[in-house]
Amino acid sequence: MSEQQGESAEQAIGAFTLAGSPQATAVGGATAPAADEEWDLPGGFARVYYADGHQGIRRPVIMADGFNHGRSDLDALYLGLEEDFPLIGSLKRRGHDVVLLGYDDRGASILDNAKTATAAIHHTIGSRQGDEPLTVGGFSMGGIVTRYALAKMEHDRVDHQTALYFSYDSPHRGAVIPIGLQAFAHFIPVANNFARQMDSSAARQMLWRHYNSDDGTVGIDPEREKFLAALRAVGGWPARPRTIAVANGRGDGQGPEVPPGQTALASTGDRVYPGTTLLTQAEGHDVVVAELKRLFPKAEKTITTSGFPALDGAPGGTLGSYRILASMLEKFGATVDLRHPDVCFVPTVSAVAIRDLDRPDDLYANVDGLSPEDSEVDEFLCSSETTAHTAITEELCTWLLDRLPR
Repeated sequence: MSEQQGESAEQAIGAFTLAGSPQATAVGGATAPAADEEWDLPGGFARVYYADGHQGIRRPVIMADGFNHGRSDLDALYLGLEEDFPLIGSLKRRGHDVVLLGYDDRGASILDNAKTATAAIHHTIGSRQGDEPLTVGGFSMGGIVTRYALAKMEHDRVDHQTALYFSYDSPHRGAVIPIGLQAFAHFIPVANNFARQMDSSAARQMLWRHYNSDDGTVGIDPEREKFLAALRAVGGWPARPRTIAVANGRGDGQGPEVPPGQTALASTGDRVYPGTTLLTQAEGHDVVVAELKRLFPKAEKTITTSGFPALDGAPGGTLGSYRILASMLEKFGATVDLRHPDVCFVPTVSAVAIRDLDRPDDLYANVDGLSPEDSEVDEFLCSSETTAHTAITEELCTWLLDRLPR
């Protein structure tokens, strides 16, 4: 590899993003079936799929997309919702009409995308045949978007005609992307999609802690503080519908086998960020979570955290954060040592809104042993096994389907 090729490789690494909604693993040019209706909405769009035997919307279920970079891909979302368990097909067979909600920008402020969700609710009510109540919710960020939208409609005394709200592995108490990984996004010496995603409004609103690329500090982002204040101002949760949540993480306090303070990913060769090492999060003060090194222009940086619990191995829905970066490094010629490809992304206690993430005892709580009344939702289910964030499993989906308005 020439020097010019090495420089181009280091610059190109950041072309990836981290997905926060169900996506088919191998779309392979496949597309979703034609929708029965397509709507243009302020800040977004929707596709409608009628229930078997319906000629219009009668028993609507609005399902909002999650977090990523750029415009929603409703083909990928549809296929992801059908790949491992046929959630859309099951809804249609049970007589529910599906409204898939997408955004023009998945990284935009949750408050802005909530306006799109509100418009979808109004459009659904206006298009519905009869007066069956709505079910409204979403996957990952989509559950936060719709939570705020419904709460604000109630605050504004607007009738959303919704009987059930659901969230699917949504980060009600925050999501976690390793600080070392966030910092690496900005260590890439050119503007890149991963850095844009980490600095998007939605990321800063949802992440439990955020890396500030301007000064290298780590903390609660001001955007998150403003969003939480806006959520509190409308009551925090919708009060009229029944609220339910599912978590892709386990409820018995057991997470993925990711020991703290160990190498998660390292570039071990002599090219493309050679010597860069990302470590799993450990407790303590000034804990090193990344040693970042690059050749073009030559630079080194040590990233530390203080006062963090051991987040990467916490019970929760996992994300292949290190796996995705390792694949990009290998693609551009690096030799990698990948030891912990998948780490906790949305802790179980966050997905079921029962504990905060700051204290290890809360983060690793045996949720199954807590009083259900401790949760902010009316009812919840944790996965019996650790599964990927927003993985569409028979266990979680059957439980959800059985709780829809009949």
